[in-house]
Amino acid sequence: MTIVHRPAIAHDAICAFLYREARLLDDRQWDEWLTCYAEDCSYWMPAWDDDDRITEDPQSQISLIYYPDRGGLEDRVFRIKTERSGASTPEPRTSHAVQNVEIVEDRGEEIDLRYNFQTLNHRYKVTDTFFGTIFATIRVTADGPLICAKKIVLKNDYIRQVIDVYHV
Repeated sequence: MTIVHRPAIAHDAICAFLYREARLLDDRQWDEWLTCYAEDCSYWMPAWDDDDRITEDPQSQISLIYYPDRGGLEDRVFRIKTERSGASTPEPRTSHAVQNVEIVEDRGEEIDLRYNFQTLNHRYKVTDTFFGTIFATIRVTADGPLICAKKIVLKNDYIRQVIDVYHV
């Protein structure tokens, strides 16, 4: 059996990757944004239940967004780019801030992260703020990091519009 060591990745490199992902959303570079995600990644934004707890199972409980793999994100991007999304027309202007990036666990090929986000969203002459905590798993590959799981806990879930991937 051959032991393969993964390339080392520093906290600064992880932060740079997360900043790049946020910038790609702000710049509406949808195809490049998708390259931040592994094919098998899950993307989940649970809802808050009546007891003020987040839902725990996207298969049996309400979610604000749930894609079990990157195919769902690709479909979402297709709809945004082809103007087949009334919720995204006109496209909003966003500004993402990534903060307090913490490595929760390093399991070798995968690293679990926790970080906070704040997104300003401007559309129809109104600016909204979205904020919360993201729990992500990054897979370290020879070509660089890839997000292989993302759980977004939106703290201000009483919103007056449809929530989308560019809001978080």
